[in-house]
Amino acid sequence: MRTSFSAADPGMPALPKVDAVVVGASAGGVEALLRVFRPLRRGFRLPIIVVLHLPDERRSLLAEVFGSQLNMPVKEADDKEPIVPGTLYFAAPGYHLSVERDLTFSFSQEERVYHSRPSVDILFESAADAYENRLAGVLLTGANNDGAKGIARIAEYGGLSVVQDPAQALARAMPDAALALHTPDFLLSLADIGLLLIELERIAC
Repeated sequence: MRTSFSAADPGMPALPKVDAVVVGASAGGVEALLRVFRPLRRGFRLPIIVVLHLPDERRSLLAEVFGSQLNMPVKEADDKEPIVPGTLYFAAPGYHLSVERDLTFSFSQEERVYHSRPSVDILFESAADAYENRLAGVLLTGANNDGAKGIARIAEYGGLSVVQDPAQALARAMPDAALALHTPDFLLSLADIGLLLIELERIAC
């Protein structure tokens, strides 16, 4: 497990080529995601799919908020929609978001996972089934255990697993739960996670 990242470090192990990035967050997630994504340059070509726990009862404004601050297309994922490279997708509140094997999205209203719908675990596990070893999973701050099983599933398929350093998370329960199940490839600060995504895109595209 590496606890820092620098593309210029000659001792850094070779990174795998990935076709997509999935990200999960809960409490404290908006600011954490902005800190990770702001460094991404215009023309970033990997798709990024995010589950951020939100209340069900009101419309999400995440696409508008992030779209106004980032250098890439941002939208709420739609049912049956093909995944397009270079787009940042957010799961809609009230629906579980899955990735199908034909790399389209599907919605469901199955039972909540850790009181949450959408669930990080459902996104991560379905994306691992679809992308296998060409997937990077990133688990950030959060106040429950959602995502721990999913990040372990990504690793089982040979994908890249990344967890925010819980000592730096606003709510450390999600990172701690992940570490209790699995030793990730990287345990990083938000700044280093952003740098890692830049390098993953550089070598994959």
